[in-house]
Amino acid sequence: QVQLVESGGGLVQAGGSLRLSCAASGKINSMYDMEWYRQAPAKERELLAAITGDGRTIYAESAKGRFTISRDNFKKMVFLQVNSLKPDDTGVYYCKADIFGEISRNTFGRRDYWGQGTQVTVSS
Repeated sequence: QVQLVESGGGLVQAGGSLRLSCAASGKINSMYDMEWYRQAPAKERELLAAITGDGRTIYAESAKGRFTISRDNFKKMVFLQVNSLKPDDTGVYYCKADIFGEISRNTFGRRDYWGQGTQVTVSS
């Protein structure tokens, strides 16, 4: 079945950079919008950036200027480059993807998938 797995998180000092990756696996026919979210401690999950199947990007106000979303359709991956990290960027980063693929054995359909998240901790 289709799965998303994030990677690239870790502990970084303020001012540093990270490149987060999210890889999709399984029987996938098409991938549509892909998105990155962040959930800071004691806060709700917020949308940071989105990228359409043809590469158009949208950013939350809080993500403009320091965050860059990109994708590699051949590798079935989406990336989030984060520069000039701040302690407020600390949280769990999740990717979400709208995918047409195998939902269950021999059954195909379109739905949203979430990854398990990758922790980013920014120290001051």
